[in-house]
Amino acid sequence: MAVRTIQWNNNHVVMLDQRLLPNKEIYRVYRDYEGVAQAIRDMVVRGAPAIGVAAAMGVALGALWVKGKNFDREIERIFRTMEKTRPTAVNLFWALERMRRIYIEKRSQGVEVVKQLLKSEAVKIYQEDIAANRLLGKFGAKLLGGSTRIMTHCNAGALATAGYGTALGVVRAMKEAGKNVEVMANETRPFLQGARLTAWELKKDKIPVTLLADNMMGYFMQKGKVDAVIVGADRIAANGDVANKIGTYAIAVLARRHNIPFYVAAPTSTIDAKCPTGAEVPIEQRDPREVSHIFGHAITPRGVRILNPAFDVTPHDLISAIITEKGVITAPFTQNIRPHVQHT
Repeated sequence: MAVRTIQWNNNHVVMLDQRLLPNKEIYRVYRDYEGVAQAIRDMVVRGAPAIGVAAAMGVALGALWVKGKNFDREIERIFRTMEKTRPTAVNLFWALERMRRIYIEKRSQGVEVVKQLLKSEAVKIYQEDIAANRLLGKFGAKLLGGSTRIMTHCNAGALATAGYGTALGVVRAMKEAGKNVEVMANETRPFLQGARLTAWELKKDKIPVTLLADNMMGYFMQKGKVDAVIVGADRIAANGDVANKIGTYAIAVLARRHNIPFYVAAPTSTIDAKCPTGAEVPIEQRDPREVSHIFGHAITPRGVRILNPAFDVTPHDLISAIITEKGVITAPFTQNIRPHVQHT
């Protein structure tokens, strides 16, 4: 995909503002870490792998402008700011752990050296994410075999990563392997990532895509129009439970009812070995206006109570396989996840 989600450019962080897609393709330039943190909170950038990359770049950017005598105090402030942006996507904390390790292990070499090493590590995390997604895509394309009609939810494409994508990385790899793949994209209320983002990037890549309202997915499964479901993940627990965009659990239940394989595609940085089950995953509660308003226009009566959990948890027994850059993980997940884990 030609469009880049996030870039490190001339000691600035550049992000495609995903809130404005598909109508406007505008890149924002961030010159300080507070701006990067706000961009993560406001979903200028979203998707677990992309959030991790953004957080790492935010730390590197913040460190560049800290004066030497205040470095230890200020770098801790930068880390705390990034940690508080979004609670569910574990890639954020994984990336910050890597950046903190560089800071701790190399601080004795001097402030200027540490600044450059933090910048290098952020760029490395970015590059590794793209490479991991390409490997993941190849494993997924092989796993899916003759399945060509793919349903997905939310956006787990190039826009949700440093590039290429997880769930859509599998789709792209299938196309590159010569398969006639087509995608059914659920709109993904309330933020409409499927309608605005998945449809946009697939259309840009000339991959056939059909947009569905979220409540249509069972109908098309019942009619035999879906070969497989592939989604991304924001956190995978040690037992294989998966936290992903709200609505994912419902799709997994419907897929099981209709004997359709349900796959999760995610880099190993999304696996949280410290989280025993999905019950321990913190679920972000977002602004009710995301539900009550669409593009600034109210669609509900004033004063109606609104709940807006951003994610739900799909139990591991509904998951056919987890596709990572290290290979395909199948049940028993508690046992088979361990060799793939990046976290300690």
